Amino acid sequence: MELIYLDNAATTQVSEGVLNTMLPYFRESYGNPSSIYEFSMRSKKAMTTAREEIAAFLNAEPAEIYFTSGGSESDNWALRGIVQAARAGGHIITTTIEHHAVLHTCKELEKNGCRVSYIGVDENGMVKLEELRRAIAPDTVLISIMAANNEIGTIQPIAEIGEIARERGICFHTDAVQAFGHIPLDVKAMNIDLLSASAHKLNGPKGIGFLYVRQGISLPSMVYGGGQERGRRAGTENVPGIVGFGQAVREAAEQMSARAKRECALRDYFMDEVLRRIPYARVNGSRKNRLPNNVNFSFQFVEGESLLIMLDMQGICASSGSACTAGSLEPSHVLMALGLPPEVAHGSIRFTLSEATTREEIDFVIDKMEEIVAKLRDMSPFYDEVRGIRKGKI
Repeated sequence: MELIYLDNAATTQVSEGVLNTMLPYFRESYGNPSSIYEFSMRSKKAMTTAREEIAAFLNAEPAEIYFTSGGSESDNWALRGIVQAARAGGHIITTTIEHHAVLHTCKELEKNGCRVSYIGVDENGMVKLEELRRAIAPDTVLISIMAANNEIGTIQPIAEIGEIARERGICFHTDAVQAFGHIPLDVKAMNIDLLSASAHKLNGPKGIGFLYVRQGISLPSMVYGGGQERGRRAGTENVPGIVGFGQAVREAAEQMSARAKRECALRDYFMDEVLRRIPYARVNGSRKNRLPNNVNFSFQFVEGESLLIMLDMQGICASSGSACTAGSLEPSHVLMALGLPPEVAHGSIRFTLSEATTREEIDFVIDKMEEIVAKLRDMSPFYDEVRGIRKGKI
């Protein structure tokens, strides 16, 4: 059975170019970049090059890029750091559909006296800008709103949010883990002060991310020890990961436009065919402002977990939402925030495409989904009732 991998929002395959770039830094140029001898300078130079490439991709300065272990650490550092720098607790504004790396951090900060406002979104997952403006208070120290949602793919109006924050003198952080490398991001044009990203979402390695920190932002260290990352993030640097991240960004810069165009066409075909062929199906998230590779469906009278298991039996990898909440019996907080009833939210499934996804694979997936959804509905007493009403039997 051939594997069809459509869970690229969870993680991606490391590209051949990234792997080949990383390999020498495991066995040949393995020196610690903090050492001063020539052998270690190779590692330091490679790390500097990667930092410069990532910065250029964002229209940032190299000194504004701080390497971390991934997006969750970057989110934690941004939120905790800004609140700590405020000293008096402060007020954070975020949304109800953020990744749990942001939401759980906010809950912890609330336990320590920080006030958090969770603003809503519309039926497409778009942040309500008027509600955001109303939530701003004299003690607001941070607005943290993701660039694009990891479950439904909705792209937020980041430039407008950045402008609102800059006008009020408030620090603006965006969790760009799903967006970075897939859509254009410009930290200067969008007035972004802090930005989180992770390599494994764009064909880079796991365990490496970064936090962009605009020059002039006071952000205390979260990891203490040595003087790495200009004294802000201690610990021996993950040189192979950093080098791989730099290569992944280089490839994204070269391929992003053409890849997005191809993925958008395949994504739209996927959504249109499913809606045409499977009754009581809906697309979650914005059709217009959406990540190129994201597809999220809800099927009434079907349990998403059952659908996932049966797709897996056909060699198809998908997700019921964020990989970080896999196994949870609760419906997605993102879908609930859109206003979906729990029984519809429970029947949801996310597919995320890659540059390697083919039309033939999508057709195969649609065929199997049509069969599986029909089979699952045949076992549903609720669907029997609806079907009986439609046929005039009830």
